[in-house]
Amino acid sequence: MRVQLLTLAAASAALLAPTTSPAPELAARTEPTVRREGDVKAADLLARVRECAPVSGGRYRSDDGAAATIPVCGTKEAVFWKADMDIDCDGRPGSHCNRRTDALFSDATAYQQSDGRYLSAESLPYIVVPAASGIWDYREHGVRGGSVAAVVYGDRVQYAVVGDVGPGHIIGEASYATAKALGMRPDPRGGGAPSGVTYIVFKDAQVKPIEDHAAAVATGERLARLFVGAK
Repeated sequence: MRVQLLTLAAASAALLAPTTSPAPELAARTEPTVRREGDVKAADLLARVRECAPVSGGRYRSDDGAAATIPVCGTKEAVFWKADMDIDCDGRPGSHCNRRTDALFSDATAYQQSDGRYLSAESLPYIVVPAASGIWDYREHGVRGGSVAAVVYGDRVQYAVVGDVGPGHIIGEASYATAKALGMRPDPRGGGAPSGVTYIVFKDAQVKPIEDHAAAVATGERLARLFVGAK
């Protein structure tokens, strides 16, 4: 969770085009790895969430200072919102997420994995939900740590879990690994996407242990198929 957004637990590039092609080893280290998980198409998920029936009592901001224009919408099977994506680089430190690479780094996440350690934003695709407030309480809609989500950006779908909790007035944030898998620049210093990201969280669908990404993909794909009416 980004500290400038006031986390619960604590005040919690695009590269310049080189003149020559980078060495294969360098490219492998620096270019986002785009994953394609499952067979449910982004277009089918987006068609299912075209209309919004608000379940939040108010609207969220995408960032501090932005207008509050984003509602949380709901269906029988899921809740969803359409926002930007800020990069959550918190949790266990690694080569990309640490106090040296991110001045706002926090070594804690709202949820912990099965061995008691905090989540790794670098390796685990997860999303951030806003803290329960008068605007919306995610817990009243079958959402909790480990809940399965489908994140849609362009023609890409990435399955993730709810892994962190952010401030109660801002929405639109996911882990370094989520952004990287969607082909975004995952740098916490200005990476992510300014708009065009859809977050679909399936109600009462929880992965245990929370760090089991393969289980999140399998569960997410099954629920996504049901959600879009696939056979």
